[in-house]
Amino acid sequence: MSNFNTGTKCVQGGYQPGNGEPRQIPIVQSTTFKYNTSEDMGKLFDLEANGYFYTRLQNPTNDFVAAKIAELEGGTAAMLTSSGQAASFYSVFNIASCGDHVVSSSSIYGGTYNLFAVTMKRMGIDFTFVSPDCTEEELNAAFRPNTKAVFGETIANPALTVLDIEKFAKAAHAHGVPLIIDNTFATPVNCRPMEWGADIVIHSTTKYMDGHGAGVGGCIVDSGKFDWTKYPEKFPGLCTPDDSYHGVTYTERFGLEGAYITKATAQLMRDFGSIQSPQNAFLLNLGLESLHVRMKRHCENGQAVAEYLSKDPRVTWVRYCGLPGDPYYDLGQKYLPNGSCGVVSFGVKGGRAAAEAFMKELKIAAIATHVADARTCCLHPASATHRQMNDDELKAAGVSPDLVRFSCGLEDAADLIADIDQALTAALK
Repeated sequence: MSNFNTGTKCVQGGYQPGNGEPRQIPIVQSTTFKYNTSEDMGKLFDLEANGYFYTRLQNPTNDFVAAKIAELEGGTAAMLTSSGQAASFYSVFNIASCGDHVVSSSSIYGGTYNLFAVTMKRMGIDFTFVSPDCTEEELNAAFRPNTKAVFGETIANPALTVLDIEKFAKAAHAHGVPLIIDNTFATPVNCRPMEWGADIVIHSTTKYMDGHGAGVGGCIVDSGKFDWTKYPEKFPGLCTPDDSYHGVTYTERFGLEGAYITKATAQLMRDFGSIQSPQNAFLLNLGLESLHVRMKRHCENGQAVAEYLSKDPRVTWVRYCGLPGDPYYDLGQKYLPNGSCGVVSFGVKGGRAAAEAFMKELKIAAIATHVADARTCCLHPASATHRQMNDDELKAAGVSPDLVRFSCGLEDAADLIADIDQALTAALK
């Protein structure tokens, strides 16, 4: 499917049925798979043959859907995880361990920040957070001899900063480490980070890819372009024998195109078991089939709402990279020329109390710990997803106390604007 356009890949990528086989990706709802001999199964455990033996590691339904996402992102291999949070964890932990260091943009999802700054720090992995707007000099100064990766979000949740992917990729590669990009908000419909230098792309498939709030999930895609063998001392897990799999060396057995994902499956999924259920993978695929159509509508609604809010005196500021004059407008035009996403962040006049009062008055938009699906929803991040952060951490993440994250669904834009108008009127009377 590599020569087809994005829309065709959304519909038909990843799975090509043979004669008399199911037209839709089948749900293989089975924990285990039967083999005729122990020798046959042994080859699977030794990574000497392809196949399935336990769904905790791999499942055909999941692999079909992962292959579709790999095609959409332009990668060589992919794996599904049980959540976007699991994808964030696996993507880093696959190449970093106790005593290592990672550079990350400070403008990331609050749950990811907590994962990095608290949980993974307890595991002995240290993170340095840099502003997405940092200079090249400031970015390069963050690296250490034990740095193993750089992490950022294409469009940060909820600050909506747009990462200069080329700048971060240049720095990562100059220091011999890969760039990992969370592309959840943009999706491969609006941005393909690998074309700008990213080496690994992750998603919370729970959001736009699923599109209906039906199933939690995540995905990791490898570009297959980062040469781990150039830095064997940095990445021994990929470049030296793995004793837990009879001494297999992943880069030798699976090449650059398959080493990273195979290791993540054979080691991390084996030991942590954060597999996406085949049923959720099936639902995810239904969402992917309309992703290219839905993203256009999400972006149209986001642009309309952002333009309305930018002219309303009851709103103190608006962040949306599609607005001329937005701090990230130029980067948006570079990386997201066809649209960014349907999420708009803004501040209500009157601060935190006014923002919370405004959300209570909304009729169409629901207050929900979710974003980026067919139904419009909103959230006050400082009280929810970023609640664990102190004031300095909130500021670094681009989250002010008055910030409202408004995720435009697929409803009529005029109705969304009318809902915002009446809620502002009621909240600020």
